[in-house]
Order: sequence, then structure tokens, then C-alpha cells
Amino acid sequence: MDTQVDIELHLLVDAIYLKYHYDFRRYAPASLKRRLTAALAPFNCHSFSQLQDRVLHEPGIFPALLDFLTVPVSEMFRDPGYFRSLRQTVVPMLRTYPSLKVWVAGCGTGEEVYSLAILLREEGLLPRTLIYATDINPHTLQKASAGVYDVERIAGFTEAHRKSGGNSSLSDYYTAAYGRAVFDRSLREHIVFSDHSLATDSVFAEVQLISCRNVLIYFNGDLQDRAVGLFRESLCRKGFLGIGSKETLRFSSHSDSFGELARDERIYQKLP
Repeated sequence: MDTQVDIELHLLVDAIYLKYHYDFRRYAPASLKRRLTAALAPFNCHSFSQLQDRVLHEPGIFPALLDFLTVPVSEMFRDPGYFRSLRQTVVPMLRTYPSLKVWVAGCGTGEEVYSLAILLREEGLLPRTLIYATDINPHTLQKASAGVYDVERIAGFTEAHRKSGGNSSLSDYYTAAYGRAVFDRSLREHIVFSDHSLATDSVFAEVQLISCRNVLIYFNGDLQDRAVGLFRESLCRKGFLGIGSKETLRFSSHSDSFGELARDERIYQKLP
């Protein structure tokens, strides 16, 4: 039977959906509970019921709470082996398309988007590519669109870029000043940042490559299935899907629609 805390959590998530149309009802319960528990003190609340009351009656609260409910920050070229595998196994096939569309789902503050844009630039594909970068959090989308990161993070980004097989210097793509690194506008010209929810929205374009990494782990099984179904619908014939290192399609009802292209790096290809 549900505990009092679980009942309050359930009601809070329902209230968020009914009031703001953000659907967290099929997110993994343990992760959701952990994040909302972390939000209690910053919002001066002692229970989920108190937080629910504030969310319903104070419109300014929810945008701030959304930062607790989503995972906005990543790293550039996170898991370099994934990007190296994209270069070796996916890029040669992407070269056969006259134009390319790429979808980065759950883009957060944009580190993975710029990583892919740089990879495609290095491989000569960016001029004919449009990258859709989507997230449910408008605040993080704004940060992603700005392409500005603390300069202290650049050393780690640079090392990961090198390990990913980068054939240029990462410093070619940003300008550093006043403790910030601003990524080049020529990269952003090929990126469209847009609000999109894998829980409630539908397919919006046919794409050749989808990268959705470390997002599915926060969903329950039903929502994972919904998201993978969207990816299957969105991908063109023999299109490619990359997911996180701790994620799998093995238990999805759509698993038969995909073949493993790079097992360790979690890169799949849609079967014809």
C-alpha cells in the first residue's frame, strides 16, 4: 500500500500535469522522488503537499521546480567511445545522403548538441545538416541556444574531444573571455532549439540520426516504450539511434525494429 509520502508525491505530479501540462507521471518513481525531495528545502517546504500548494497557487514556482525535475547538465563528448563509434560506423553511411536531419532529444544545456555539430563539421557534413535539439525545460533550452559554458569545464571537454577522435582543435570552435567560453555562431546556425516532450508530444520530422542519451533511464517502462516508438517513427529507413551507456532497447516492445550496430556504444540501426 502507498505510504503517505508516496500518495503526496502522486498528487503533486498529477497537479503539475493538470496545471502546467508537463507529464512526469511515467517517470521512474525512485528518481522522481529523489529529485522532488531535494527540492523541498530550497522551496521552504516540509512535505510534497506543501510543495503542491505552492506549485498550484504561485505561478513563479514551477519554472524553478522544473530545474529539479530535469537533468540539464551534461559534458561535451561524454563517453568519447560513443562519438568515436559514430565517426567510424555511422558517418560513412550519413555521407550517402544529400541532406541530413539529426535529432538530439533531451538536449539539456546543449553540450551533446555542440559535440555532434563539431563532429559533423570535422567530417564535412555540417553544411548540409539541420540538427533539432529538443528538451522540455525552456530555461535549459535558452542556455543551450546561448552556447556559453564556464571556461573551467573546457579542459575536460578538450580531452574528451581528443579521445573521441577529433581531428581539429576544440579551441577552433569557441572564444574564451571573462571566465566563459562562447561556442561559434557558425555551429548554432545549423541547430534549431525547440520545446518537445517525449511523454506527450508526437513526431515532428523524419531524421537520419537520433541521439537520446541518459534520458530513458529516468522513465518507467511504459514511457520508455513510448519514446522508442517515437524514435522508430521519426527515423528514416535504416536510420540510426544512439542511447546512453546504461540504457538498452532489449526490453522495449520496439526492439525488433532495431539492429545493434555498435553494441558497447549503444548505437542501433532501424531495420528495413
